[in-house]
Amino acid sequence: MAAAKAYSTLLIQSMATQKPSIPSATKTVSSKKSTTSSPVKLLTRVEQLRLLSKAEKAGLLSAAEKSGLSLSTIERLGLLSKAEELGVLSAATNPGTASTLLNLSLLLLVLGPACVYLVPEDYPWEIGFQVVVALLSVVGGSAAFAASNLVSTLQKSN
Repeated sequence: MAAAKAYSTLLIQSMATQKPSIPSATKTVSSKKSTTSSPVKLLTRVEQLRLLSKAEKAGLLSAAEKSGLSLSTIERLGLLSKAEELGVLSAATNPGTASTLLNLSLLLLVLGPACVYLVPEDYPWEIGFQVVVALLSVVGGSAAFAASNLVSTLQKSN
């Protein structure tokens, strides 16, 4: 009887009857959102927005042709292949391009007034420098802002 009592205090757990462990309350459970987005279909989006028709109605195509920029000139000079080598065409499909252009435009638009404020006006060349930097920053900032808006519009999915 003493031997039976000694064995009754011994607990043996079976591996088959164990319950799965429950994650602790301190462990954070997170879900991953899908970061993949559908590829930008640039030509489809240009067609949806009817950009070529709008350019034709605005007279941009005839103005470009009068200045010597026609499709045959673009083909002869290899401008499209050069643009692809430089990454200009693939940048239009990159999701980060619009925000990068917007940041660039804001930087340029702040640069002009900062230059006028910080550069002294003791000599005429300093005033000339202020004028050149201010003009370049306004023109460049405006162009980058317009390009950011265009790229953002092209990248929106319908």
